[in-house]
Amino acid sequence: MRNILFPLSAIYLALVGCALMFVPRQFGVGAVPSDASPELIALLRLLGGPFLGIAALNWLTRRLDGAALRPILLANLIGFGAVALNDVWGVTSGEARELAKPFLVIHLMFALSFLFALRSAKSAT
Repeated sequence: MRNILFPLSAIYLALVGCALMFVPRQFGVGAVPSDASPELIALLRLLGGPFLGIAALNWLTRRLDGAALRPILLANLIGFGAVALNDVWGVTSGEARELAKPFLVIHLMFALSFLFALRSAKSAT
């Protein structure tokens, strides 16, 4: 499962990171106004960098085994779990844009997959 999960999450995070850095207005459709301030665009671009870093980490981790794997699985679970919870809040409260609904499913699936992978890694040691 990790052989699929890490590359898939790496590609997803790289796409999000690149979208934030190179096309933040288009990526933020419905949330970022067309007349967004340069400061807001700079902030969105700044947030793209960590996404690319985590994407690289996940890509390089795709064949890793052993105790070093657990902290990376946990970090991904926390990250995707926090984003999924934020999506749930936004969708259920009506505060999120319509596009948040499919992202909620994606983020929840990643969070659950990392949870399952973490539990599997713990039971294998």
